[in-house]
Amino acid sequence: MSVLNQPKNTNDPCLNMQRDRVIHRGLWMGLLLKQMKERGLDWKQIGTDAMFECGCIHCEAIKKAMAVPGGMIAFCNAFFTENIKEIFEIDIKELNEDVLRLEYGHCPLLTAWQSLGFEGEILDKVCDIAMDGGRGIVSKHPEFEFKLGRTLAQGHKACEVSFVRKKS
Repeated sequence: MSVLNQPKNTNDPCLNMQRDRVIHRGLWMGLLLKQMKERGLDWKQIGTDAMFECGCIHCEAIKKAMAVPGGMIAFCNAFFTENIKEIFEIDIKELNEDVLRLEYGHCPLLTAWQSLGFEGEILDKVCDIAMDGGRGIVSKHPEFEFKLGRTLAQGHKACEVSFVRKKS
């Protein structure tokens, strides 16, 4: 499986530095999971629990930054800042009060995991564990659901991430 993950914008030194920070974060995560796996620990569950908790913590800042509590557009603006959209080359495909549908065209975390030699099923699982951060964020927004479609780690051209308002 060939994994597509080349950034389009590589000429901005500030953006490259920010991506390097995310790559460093990905190295930490990948190496911790690798060490847990090699020591026979339940690395998948530990990783899932840790990333979910991280998302729950991260959500507090998102909620404080939201102009309209419970609003999908406010959620998008607070979570997906211009900086985040540039780092991950995020394209907002749909945004209204019921749906936020995104495509991530690049993932520096994936760059880190690939540099560690992760591929195939392991790469896909580590990516899914990272997505537990988003699941944790959404757990603090009971009006929303998190939906993950195809991913760069699976060899697709983008990661498909959606947040959907739950029907009452």
